[in-house]
Amino acid sequence: MKIEKNGCPYGTHRVSEPKNVLPQPALKLNNDFSRIWDNEILVEVSTLNIDSASFTQIKNSVSGNEDRIKESVLKIVSEKGKMQNPVTGSGGMFIGKVLAIGPKLKGKIDLNEGDKIASLVSLSLTPLKIEKIIGIKKGTEQINVKAKAVLFESGIYAKIPKDIPEKLALAILDVAGAPAQTDRLVKPGDTVVIIGAGGKSGILCSYSAKNRAGITGKVIGIEYSDEGVRKMKKMGFCDAAFKADATKAVECYNLIRNATDGKMADVVINCVNVNNTEMSAILMTKERGTVYFFSMATSFTKAALGAEGVGKDIDMIIGNGYMKGHAEITLDILRKSKIIREDYEKHYA
Repeated sequence: MKIEKNGCPYGTHRVSEPKNVLPQPALKLNNDFSRIWDNEILVEVSTLNIDSASFTQIKNSVSGNEDRIKESVLKIVSEKGKMQNPVTGSGGMFIGKVLAIGPKLKGKIDLNEGDKIASLVSLSLTPLKIEKIIGIKKGTEQINVKAKAVLFESGIYAKIPKDIPEKLALAILDVAGAPAQTDRLVKPGDTVVIIGAGGKSGILCSYSAKNRAGITGKVIGIEYSDEGVRKMKKMGFCDAAFKADATKAVECYNLIRNATDGKMADVVINCVNVNNTEMSAILMTKERGTVYFFSMATSFTKAALGAEGVGKDIDMIIGNGYMKGHAEITLDILRKSKIIREDYEKHYA
């Protein structure tokens, strides 16, 4: 394998087109792994966890046909050199085994060849080459593959913990930013609304919110389906669980106004993977409250102009999937919550 020198820490040396942009907004990346740069980590990828908004869009566009989902993923990666959904713009993450570490990084990072890791940066900026799709794990966004990828010098990752199954760790780490950011945003006594509280990230956020808000606070969960409401109630982290359509902003506003005696929510966490839920989150938030848009289906334009249009003076946070320590914070939820661990092992492991 040839080693190239002086790779950019942010991976611009892998950008094929257009030049002079970072890998995430780039149209195409160089995924030729017969050579790597001196500051790259080459990984043999075993599983991709496609971002929920991306997977849902692809699945719906082909009426759920598994073969056509595979074809869509292969086409995107073949054309772009990365897994970046052209509709949602989002990617996902991977797990795999380290094959090679560039000489510039060797000895400077806590990683050795042969280590199993999960990427904590988006597939939308990760050079990726898929040789074969082996299959899709039913009921999840996980795709088993024979593939390779590289992480850049600035790329973050987590070693797969020995006490948690690989596929479960992948599923959890894909959304690790949401419960960690919830832990940061929620204060004791807060009223918190979680949109999508019965989903993978929503359950973890509900756990974090309940722990932080405490007995003087209140956690309200919203789900679109009966199954989602059932899951919220089973988990027991929400003080109130409602069935509601988050694309219907006024209905959601009235629901939370009644549930809070008109006070509304201090913090709203939006975890859903469908479009047009921005205004529900905004209207449910009290003046000077905070909305955290974790969903990659969020439109910045709709959120910004929508809040302005209804005269809401609130803080809106874009769902940065990274914060310092987020992987360990989220994995620790599995260690502490028996009910989440059992449910997620059954579904993802």
